[in-house]
Amino acid sequence: MSGPSWQMRLFRHPHAKIAAIPMILTTLVVFVGGTAWTVVYSFTNSKLLPRLKFVGFQQYDRLWSNSRWQVSIENLMLYGVFALVFTIAIGFLLAVLLDQKIRFEDTFRTVMLYPFALSFIVTGLVWQWILNPEFGVQSMVRALGWEDFVFNPLYDPDIVMFGLLIAGLWQGTGFVMCIMLAGLRGVDEDIWKAARVDGIPTWKTYLFIVVPMMRPVFITTLVIVASGIIKLYDLVVAQTSGGPGIASQVPAMYVYDYMFTAQNLGQGLAASTMMLLSVLIVLIPWAYLEFGGRKHG
Repeated sequence: MSGPSWQMRLFRHPHAKIAAIPMILTTLVVFVGGTAWTVVYSFTNSKLLPRLKFVGFQQYDRLWSNSRWQVSIENLMLYGVFALVFTIAIGFLLAVLLDQKIRFEDTFRTVMLYPFALSFIVTGLVWQWILNPEFGVQSMVRALGWEDFVFNPLYDPDIVMFGLLIAGLWQGTGFVMCIMLAGLRGVDEDIWKAARVDGIPTWKTYLFIVVPMMRPVFITTLVIVASGIIKLYDLVVAQTSGGPGIASQVPAMYVYDYMFTAQNLGQGLAASTMMLLSVLIVLIPWAYLEFGGRKHG
């Protein structure tokens, strides 16, 4: 019985399986093949062009002893923690407000989602102007009479990452809000009726009943936001170009500079492999929680 049943499943919907062949081949050749190529050549002494001259972990030793890479990792961790917490928290609070069936909800949702439609380059340039001390927020406040007011985060090495964080939150919060709002609209109306009958305050209903029910939504949002944080590049280039000095360097800038500017392909691929490892650290727990937990449910 198992043989015919297996064959029936294999040849079920043959047109769909044939249509998926190009996508499967692309995944195997481009993504899997490209990833394997990157990892293999990260152990070589490749410079301008790739060459199979293995040097062991020499590129990784050089990578982790480089102060620029260390600053990049510290910046990414600082930006990542604050971006994850504030993006999800603010996005959820905005979704809760829109979930109250307010007037002009479609307008507010469009306005909040609009920044996500912009590229990070445009966002970075806009916020570079807004945070510029010569004609941005600092200049406007001083023009109102507060001559001692100082607000120039992009020019202060100690807080430059928070200037980048402001722009990142402005762009990403609306997208998270829409994901959270979709999750809230999926909550059964009977739960709200039961909570009102029992006299449970609205905030307790959200906190202790709705939030646990939206666990898959929070996990998916966490993975999406974390993946975007790891790839952070164009926002930094548009706002600070990694400055002042190396104060706002991020791993993606390190990879680009070593692969295309410094012409040190092996070092750039080693940094790329470390970025890939960080993505896997995010994706593997998510895959286990999303699929393994459901399987053992």
